[in-house]
Amino acid sequence: MAIKRKTREEIGKMRAAGRIVHKVLQHCRENCKPGVTTKELDDSAYEVFTAAGARGLFKNYPTYREGEGFPANLCISVNEVVVHGIADDYKIKDGDIVGFDCGVQLDGWCGDSATTVMVGNVAPEVRKLCETTEAILMAAIENIRPGRKWSQVARIMQNIAEREGYGVVRDFVGHGIGQTMHEDPKVPNFVSRDLLMNDIELREGIVLAVEPMCNLGTDKVRTLADGWTVVTVDKKPAAHYEHTIAVTADGCEVLTDGN
Repeated sequence: MAIKRKTREEIGKMRAAGRIVHKVLQHCRENCKPGVTTKELDDSAYEVFTAAGARGLFKNYPTYREGEGFPANLCISVNEVVVHGIADDYKIKDGDIVGFDCGVQLDGWCGDSATTVMVGNVAPEVRKLCETTEAILMAAIENIRPGRKWSQVARIMQNIAEREGYGVVRDFVGHGIGQTMHEDPKVPNFVSRDLLMNDIELREGIVLAVEPMCNLGTDKVRTLADGWTVVTVDKKPAAHYEHTIAVTADGCEVLTDGN
């Protein structure tokens, strides 16, 4: 495992990319309303980050060659879609939850963040799912500091989710990030034998994209025939939140909070 630690200057460049990601997600929050299509939101998000001089990381991923990778600018995941939802003509409805995942590169450095937007009259149990998943991300941020093992953070995240009876998605995990979107290490939101055998000690300069994904029902997911869209097998809603986070000398800094 080759974990690349970043300098303060490099982290500053990642924060600049993170500000653009935050701006895109704020745009999505403000415009995610009943009657708007996910394609309209995807198109307008593209305008936001390109106007800021950034390049999107998702379109055509992993090849970045037209027609050979992911077909949209953002991952927009509605209700039972966990991650990697593809924008189309679906019109958002009152009561939906809509996950937006955005990654951009600016001046050679990346930022990656996600949020789940609750539209109108969301069912109480679904609202609680979203609020708890976001709280899990906040708990991770509060517990990231040098010298701590990632398994300690992951256990806190897993315990909060499972205490509420939520399924913690095992098939997708967080990751290191820097000049490319996906770097070592992998950072799961749960504790496994593999993690305990290959645990990561957090050190100053490590930058992680931490992204809890919780399902209202089972943790089991499947990928649809398009090869991208991941849904819960029981068709119950899923929530997804993410921040890019840099480990500092005495804690951590969130690089995608808009500051």
